[in-house]
Amino acid sequence: MTNIVLLAGNIGTIPETATTRGGTKLTEFRLATSRPKRVDTKVGKSEAGYAEQDTEWHRIRCFNGLAETVHRHVVKGMKIAVRGRIHYTRWTDNENIERFSTEIIADSIDFLAWPKRNSAGSQAEDTDPIPF
Repeated sequence: MTNIVLLAGNIGTIPETATTRGGTKLTEFRLATSRPKRVDTKVGKSEAGYAEQDTEWHRIRCFNGLAETVHRHVVKGMKIAVRGRIHYTRWTDNENIERFSTEIIADSIDFLAWPKRNSAGSQAEDTDPIPF
């Protein structure tokens, strides 16, 4: 059996990079993916007639060389494709409550489009995720 995930969406946060005690580079960010909202098995439409979207957020983690590439080149608003695997974590916190987390461990990332730029040529500050 294989654990493979392929997501295409928009970067929703500025990637955060850290180095573990063992020297492994780790970069984490959030990815927004969208799909058509279904109402009674039909695609829901807004009052203006546009298809409505449901957005889901995914936590993406990259390690080592891929972490460095993401750290250097990925910015909020970019469209990317992530290929990786689902990773589930379970732990007990300080208050003895069992917690769960789901994340995607990225094996590769393809840059699909750069974020929108303003007239001065810099990245627009407020870029909402744009569904595909």
